[in-house]
Amino acid sequence: MQIDAVRRFNRAVTRRIGVLTDNYLGRDRPWAESRLIFEVGRDGADVRTLRERLALDSGYLSRLLRSLEAQGLVASQAAKHDARVRRVSLTAKGIREWKVLEARSDDIASMLLAPLSDAQRQRLLDAMADVARLLSASAVTVEPADPAGAEARACIDAYVQELEQRLGIAFDPTRGPTAKADELTPPNGIFLLARLDGVPIGCIGLKVIGKGVGEIKRMWVDPTCRGLGVARRLLAAAETHAAEMALRRLRLDTSNRQEEALSLYRHSGYREIAPYNDNPYASYWFEKRLGTKRTPA
Repeated sequence: MQIDAVRRFNRAVTRRIGVLTDNYLGRDRPWAESRLIFEVGRDGADVRTLRERLALDSGYLSRLLRSLEAQGLVASQAAKHDARVRRVSLTAKGIREWKVLEARSDDIASMLLAPLSDAQRQRLLDAMADVARLLSASAVTVEPADPAGAEARACIDAYVQELEQRLGIAFDPTRGPTAKADELTPPNGIFLLARLDGVPIGCIGLKVIGKGVGEIKRMWVDPTCRGLGVARRLLAAAETHAAEMALRRLRLDTSNRQEEALSLYRHSGYREIAPYNDNPYASYWFEKRLGTKRTPA
């Protein structure tokens, strides 16, 4: 039933916005090429970014770019910051075409809304916003990463900055429990990154602190992506890896300024315990026995 509903929705949308022909928006080219022009945009884009953003394999993306180059719409060259990176930009002709596509896309949107009453338009817009967020949620991936890598460090730095803002004081990682890169690397632990369209949007660390006992560290989600269930997925993934590492209990600490985290932990089966460390920034300490069912919301 759910699969059928998704397929009906997909058929309705693709038919209504006209992506089924090779004359998308009346420009004598298929939807994929037009979408690529949109994504390159006025500012240009790296080939890798285009591939990740559109979820295209390298061969198909190369064919699309060659077609647009043959039409005189795009040009590619080595990026200034790294000769190994290919940068795609619109030509003058490509910018003119981009403007036409923008205008005709606006016309399509107006056509969809025009027959509806004001109330129906708002319902449709609200539903579209919900669908967009849920599709984003389904596109999030959670995978192990190097805690010393640039992406991981950027997420951890963002975590520290937000923690400092919430606490109103400088955060000194040397005070209290550590979370060094080697402590978050197998067999001592693991570090996970959540990505959306190839861009890191969250992280979580797992550190072994005793026989059969692990600790959750450095959990963070980009504020622009909150509400997508990313934190819950990160925590669940960390618990799965903990079980695979033969850990039977997970512990964590958090401050009283992190209300969302407190709610997540409590609804994920973590129970409050006495302090197990001397973290000066913590107000609460929690523990969960793996295999424990989550507390009903």
